[in-house]
Amino acid sequence: MSNIPADLKYTRSHEWLRLNTDGTAVIGITDHAQDQLGDMVYVEVPDTGRSLAAGEACAVVESVKAASDVYAPLAGEVLEGNAGLADAPEAVNQDPYGSGWLLKLKLSDDNPAGLMDAAAYTAFLASEDQ
Repeated sequence: MSNIPADLKYTRSHEWLRLNTDGTAVIGITDHAQDQLGDMVYVEVPDTGRSLAAGEACAVVESVKAASDVYAPLAGEVLEGNAGLADAPEAVNQDPYGSGWLLKLKLSDDNPAGLMDAAAYTAFLASEDQ
């Protein structure tokens, strides 16, 4: 079973976000997603200052198996992309909820409609396996 921290929100496309009290969020891909993709060999993160719409492709993760777009769970402006992933893409595999984060976003959309809590994401994963 995948690691699904209770303090995060999740999307159906397997992104996670940590909502901060200052109107920002940290975003990455879930443990389930990195496990399905396999060993990361390349990560492309968005440029600081880029405006993102909810659902917009904003990053790319490439593994030995496949390349996959990462989608912005909410609208906002990119505060920072995780530049360290350029030299260490394996951090996404080793610590997807810590050093493997992809971007930090200043939210313009503070309505997290459509996001799942850990219990709902766990149920979603179980339904996908059937």
